[in-house]
Amino acid sequence: MTHTTQEALTSGHRLAQIERARRAVLDVRDPAACPWLAAPIDRSWRRCLDMGLEPGSRVQFEPVTEPSRRRAQEASMPLQQAAAPVIRSMSRAMLHTRYFAILTDAQGIVIEVNGPVDRHHPAAAAIARVGVDLSERAVGTTAIGTVLAETQALWLHRGEHFFRDNSIFSCAGAPIWGPDGRCVGMLDLTGVDVPEQPALKHLVSQAARSIENALVLARPHRLLLRMNWPGRVLGDDSDGLVSLDDDGHITGLNRPAADMLGLPAQVAAGHASTHLALPLSSLFDAARHHNGPVEVPLWSGLRLQVLAQDVRLSPDAALARHAVPLKDVETALIRKAVEDARGNVMEAARALGISRATVYRKLGRKRPGG
Repeated sequence: MTHTTQEALTSGHRLAQIERARRAVLDVRDPAACPWLAAPIDRSWRRCLDMGLEPGSRVQFEPVTEPSRRRAQEASMPLQQAAAPVIRSMSRAMLHTRYFAILTDAQGIVIEVNGPVDRHHPAAAAIARVGVDLSERAVGTTAIGTVLAETQALWLHRGEHFFRDNSIFSCAGAPIWGPDGRCVGMLDLTGVDVPEQPALKHLVSQAARSIENALVLARPHRLLLRMNWPGRVLGDDSDGLVSLDDDGHITGLNRPAADMLGLPAQVAAGHASTHLALPLSSLFDAARHHNGPVEVPLWSGLRLQVLAQDVRLSPDAALARHAVPLKDVETALIRKAVEDARGNVMEAARALGISRATVYRKLGRKRPGG
């Protein structure tokens, strides 16, 4: 049996399972958990039914109002700034897959699109627009809406989307947690009429973690604590990151750090001394003298390996201090949209959900005939 034949058989079996699940949950409305469907997708389908949505209805990818789009983008500028270099790097991994990236805020409003979007394909052109509402309530079960509702990484393929109209999509998504423990948005990788790529769930999860780390590093802080369990090598995206001000108050932390400290989501982290069972001055001294990692006891009785880095000397902090101004990020996003549209300003404006005049103004160009 050739690889292509095996791949076709596997794909056919998967699609048959999805159809079986659709009949059980969406047609028969069986209340029992569906064995052919991931539990988060099962729950999403049932939420959609509870909202009165019907799987055979037509889907309208509606943009929010212009003021709402502007507010969403302005509020999400730190997220866009942290995500931009990560998405550029990630795009190399899926260069030949015809998947593209969508970044949304915590409400599911698209704030950035990046990658090879086929603007001539109606479905791709409809979904890949800044300002479109892709929440579960608006477009049913997708990686975007379901990830935001379930706050966990997911992979969805074709008929696992609630609406039949959306069964041409395959997508992976992961939530993005802010430095204060709140979900601030999600990163989605979507393809239209493409082969299934479940490995993208791992890729998007790693990318989301890198964005979270960048958000922590961008917070004002004096001391950065890199932490992991004893025996692990510090220095990659699996590290817990905790940023402290001069007085030892936690100004931000990523999810690995919250998990290591036993903090549930959306709980204020407070002062570092409530978690670390040692004088904080010893960590400030260790950072000042460039000491290596030390084992630090927690009040829970556990121990962590911690590397303290002074903000004035840390390369990570230096990056955060020299961050690009938000207006420059906005300009860069607009310039990229024009490049993706091969210089067609009208098409770029439509993709961004802004006027052509705004594109010209932000780029400092004169309108033709102006």
